[in-house]
Amino acid sequence: MGFANAVKAYGDVANGQAFGGRANKVEPQANGDEFASLVRSAIDEAIKIGEKSEQLSIQGVNDKADLNQVVTAVAEAEVTLQTVVAVRDKVIEAYKEILRMPI
Repeated sequence: MGFANAVKAYGDVANGQAFGGRANKVEPQANGDEFASLVRSAIDEAIKIGEKSEQLSIQGVNDKADLNQVVTAVAEAEVTLQTVVAVRDKVIEAYKEILRMPI
C-alpha cells in the first residue's frame, strides 16, 4: 500500500466515505467548524504531499527528476505520514482518557 493510499484512507474516514460509504459523517457544530476545517485542510495537504512524492519517485525511476528532489519529497512525505499517525494516536489516547473519567 502506497503512502497516497494510506493518506487517502485517512481522508475517506474523515469525510465519512470509508467502508463503502457506511461510515457516519460527522457534521461539525458551530464551535467545531474551525477544528474540523483545520483537520480537513491538514489531511488534504498530506494527500498532496504524498501524491507529489509518488510523482517525483516515478520521474526519478525514469531518470526525469533530480535525485535530490526525489529524496527530499520522499522524506517530506515520510515526516507527514509520521505526523498524521502521531496526531491520530494522541486523539485516540485522549478519547480513551475521556472514557475512563468517572461520571
